[in-house]
Amino acid sequence: MSYTGMPIDDDLLVKYLVGEATPAEVEAIQNWIAASPANRQEYDNFKLIWDESRQIASTKTLDEDAAYLRLQKRISNTGTTPTQPVRVRKMKTSWWIGIAASLLLVCTVTWLTISHYYDNRNIAFVRINSEGKARAQTLPDGSVVTLNSHSTLIYPEKFTGKIRPVTMLGEAFFKVTPDKTKPFIIRVNGVTVRVVGTSFNVKSRNGKTQVIVETGIVNVSEKKKSVNLNPGEKVSVTGKDGLQAKESIKGRLYNYYATHELVCDETPLNELVGSLNEVYGAHIVIGNKAIANLPITTVFKDQSLDQVLLVISETFKIKVERGKKGIVLR
Repeated sequence: MSYTGMPIDDDLLVKYLVGEATPAEVEAIQNWIAASPANRQEYDNFKLIWDESRQIASTKTLDEDAAYLRLQKRISNTGTTPTQPVRVRKMKTSWWIGIAASLLLVCTVTWLTISHYYDNRNIAFVRINSEGKARAQTLPDGSVVTLNSHSTLIYPEKFTGKIRPVTMLGEAFFKVTPDKTKPFIIRVNGVTVRVVGTSFNVKSRNGKTQVIVETGIVNVSEKKKSVNLNPGEKVSVTGKDGLQAKESIKGRLYNYYATHELVCDETPLNELVGSLNEVYGAHIVIGNKAIANLPITTVFKDQSLDQVLLVISETFKIKVERGKKGIVLR
């Protein structure tokens, strides 16, 4: 069954969801949805974003900060970084259309043009893609964010509200400028990270989000649960298990992309091996369970994988066997 009616675009779907579509438009959209599974999937994805925006329905006026914090819902990792921030204006009639449109802004390869929904005040967002290598970016408040490769950061051109909101995909190390009057808030994959001035790493890939704190105190919340992390602590959040118990870490293996250092401080060998696989794109396995938790204290800085493996071999007096399928430590 093919659809041959009026064109269905994002603007029309927003009107449909907000209840402002004409009877003819409603009929056209329903026919379009029924025409193919692909159309149904596209509509369902669109409606997911809409449902997210409904969480702020209890407020009597538009809370720009709350609306912005929902921008992370479905950011696309593709496309190029715009050279200029994209202007988004507040809408002049139904504010639900404005929220839905702003959410949709980050779901596409290019920024949507939705200015006809807003009034005279401009809101600008900046989107940064790190693509194939790490990239540092200074935010309007002086905070510095280092993105790992293939990561995305979106933030307002100016922090004008009561909070400093950003959203991201992938991995990033944050050094946040202290400001107790204006909390810094990150939304990533349904998780909220809240600080006033500290340094920490956020990694969100394959449905798992992990936060590791280097300095200061960081609050991590998901749904109705929350935890405060101190330096040297981490917490993970998964879609299946939600917010897990916090753990202590040993060393600094998490932000090699920002520092070019692997700092081991009584770090178990299996944790170091996991980081080596990620940093060097290697396939290293531990072939002897007895050595998996052996602690190592050292610093690797800008060293080759062979150099690192030599140190491990000499430290623990173990063999490094290389084969077609990877490297085995015994």
